Amino acid sequence: MTSQPERRSQVARRAVLGTALGGAAAAALPGTAHADVPLPARRHPWRLRNTMSTDGAWSTFLRGQDLLWTKLPTRWYEGPFLGDGLLGSMVHQEPGANRIRFTVQHGRVQDHRPEFGSGWGTCRLPVGHLTLDPVGTITAVDWRLSLWNAELTGTVTTTAGTLTLAALIHDEVLAVRATADGDERVDWTFHPEEAISPRKISEAPPADYTANPPWTTHTTADGTEQVLQPLTGGGQTATAHRRTGDDLLLSVGHSFPSDTAAEADSLRNLRRTTSYGALRRRHTRWWHAFYRKSFVSLPDQRLQSFHWIQLYKVASASRADGPVMATCGPWLEPTPWPAVWWNLNIQLEYWLIHGFNHPELDALATTVRQNQEQLIANVPAAYRADSSGVGRSSDMFATRSVPVIGTGGEAGNLTWALHNVWLSYRHSMDRNLLRDTIYPVLRRAISYYLHFLTPGSDGKLHLPSTLSPEYPVVPPQDTNYDLALIRWGCQTLIDSAELLGIDDELTPRWREVLAKLTPYPVDADGFMIGADTPYAQSHRHYSHLLMVYPLYLVTWDQPESRDLITKSVEHWHAITGAHRGYSYTGAASIYAMTGDGDTAIGHLRKFFDTSTRYPCQANTHYTEAGPVIETPLSASQSLHDMFCQSWGGVIRVFPAVPTAWADVTLHDFRTQGAFLVSAVREAGTTRFIRIRSLAGEPLELRHGLTGRLTVLLDDGTPARTRDLGDGTLAIDLPRGREVLVHSGSRPDLVIAPAAVGEPGPAWGLP
Repeated sequence: MTSQPERRSQVARRAVLGTALGGAAAAALPGTAHADVPLPARRHPWRLRNTMSTDGAWSTFLRGQDLLWTKLPTRWYEGPFLGDGLLGSMVHQEPGANRIRFTVQHGRVQDHRPEFGSGWGTCRLPVGHLTLDPVGTITAVDWRLSLWNAELTGTVTTTAGTLTLAALIHDEVLAVRATADGDERVDWTFHPEEAISPRKISEAPPADYTANPPWTTHTTADGTEQVLQPLTGGGQTATAHRRTGDDLLLSVGHSFPSDTAAEADSLRNLRRTTSYGALRRRHTRWWHAFYRKSFVSLPDQRLQSFHWIQLYKVASASRADGPVMATCGPWLEPTPWPAVWWNLNIQLEYWLIHGFNHPELDALATTVRQNQEQLIANVPAAYRADSSGVGRSSDMFATRSVPVIGTGGEAGNLTWALHNVWLSYRHSMDRNLLRDTIYPVLRRAISYYLHFLTPGSDGKLHLPSTLSPEYPVVPPQDTNYDLALIRWGCQTLIDSAELLGIDDELTPRWREVLAKLTPYPVDADGFMIGADTPYAQSHRHYSHLLMVYPLYLVTWDQPESRDLITKSVEHWHAITGAHRGYSYTGAASIYAMTGDGDTAIGHLRKFFDTSTRYPCQANTHYTEAGPVIETPLSASQSLHDMFCQSWGGVIRVFPAVPTAWADVTLHDFRTQGAFLVSAVREAGTTRFIRIRSLAGEPLELRHGLTGRLTVLLDDGTPARTRDLGDGTLAIDLPRGREVLVHSGSRPDLVIAPAAVGEPGPAWGLP
């Protein structure tokens, strides 16, 4: 493809790679460097007035986003859900019974027999569930899942009386407080579940598979009941629970290779939790501080509520020091996909954490960093000296072999996941993450490709047969999915080596690949799947469009690419039948890149249209043949792409807001370059933009303002600026400083919720 003008490409390359030095400033977890840079003491002639600065304001706002139930949920995708990144529970009616079920599942509980693959040998394993067994017949419920407190509260009405509940999960403890009125009583039972792959719903175990041993139970001296589950491949799962007065406390431990450590872990978790009230105080402190790191508000009430529920969901499902999310998150259910899927799921799961300013949730970067030896072991032995990879699905340790390129298998999964880790770097400018994780692992991932690139008679380098994920035809060669990843990977390695001061012997080879790699296969309908393989049947995945989104190699900023982008995405959606939820969220993000917010929201709304085959469910979860967590989370990223984009070294504020949304508020929205953006749109017009630099990166702002601009630093002096054309302004903004941009007279600098223009019902079963 023809590149952008040289001036723009040079500026963008410097900005995209960055110049910040992390170093001692980098925090222990990936992506947290420069997170809290204090402003130097100085006179500040302007400040934002943030109405969301108190617990009362947050409690009121988030109460308007809560999920509600006045009908008893009967399935996992209808009910409340709780989690702390490890332990998870969903609440609904026990199937076919007059009981309330609290599922009990844990993100670290898995089998450890890689010889049976990720579907059976290293899959997530069930733990069990609690039931609350009422005396009378359940006639009604009145439940609220409070986002602000991350707590389920409410009542269960029966023919015998009323049960009053409160439940939360924190520090790997599920705590439930239950009281009874009338002739009701509180009766809890824990039901262990067989430690066998949830994939059993779709296929039989492998022929030589040996079942895990049965569980055993015992009661400790202090009355704690414990279920111990040994595993054939080594390791142990232990579930401990005790009841004290109105409080039930439960914890799950898992150990490997130790066959006994989980027993002690589950008991230790309970001993440090004296009561529901004590745990709740720690729990609410964490969540209240968590939410206040950023603020987003839009005028569509149902979408606004959905958006905040996704932030609650991802924080319930992932923490940087925990396991990467499997397809179900920590809420394991019967599914054909009881593992971590690397050909789309894991990538879409983590995009939204960046704009929301929550790098502390990034378990993907942690997983790649901690499992580099396994990523090497995944490639065939002949290539382990310089290559790494991961297959389609794996356990939380990335255990899954990679096929030899040329045999029609998926080759690009690790490279695509590394783009996510690179996004973590770009949003933090943590040089340690670039140097210690991205650069060495990406170098090896691209080296695997280099072994198989061969020159053709046209003088171009070609790739033998690989699979474009989810498309059922294996192309003869030159899959667009892999060509895009190779281009992104080689350019990122060249730029990273320059920044890190590494004189890499492979740099000439990477430059040669960029110069000689065959162009993307294209036909009259746009991007093909690969050479001689048109996009000719419905395809739920946008793997053949990766160069457009999310890699942004072919962009709307390239006028010569616009027709190709348009006809490619139109043709992708014109052939129907296989589209799923993420087909709509992907199209929404692509149209947001083009600046067409109305078409973007039109595609996104298809995900919420219950007449489609795979819509968003009542509690905002999603299911196909089984639960999959990534699609609703990617829908939140589609909203982010409408509000603020920062690819190519340029921050674009309100680039694709639907015309019906007159008011939108952003506060401390994190962008690439480690900037925090606050901006307010009122009556269809951007009122002001405030940007804080956490890393001192080059700032280019596409502001969308008209008229004479005022650009002031936090000490009241005019900022040094340069007009780059296309409505883009370069602003000199040192690390730790803020800049205010507006046109006309200074507006009210107020951060407040957007006025609701489109009312809608609460999520849940209100």
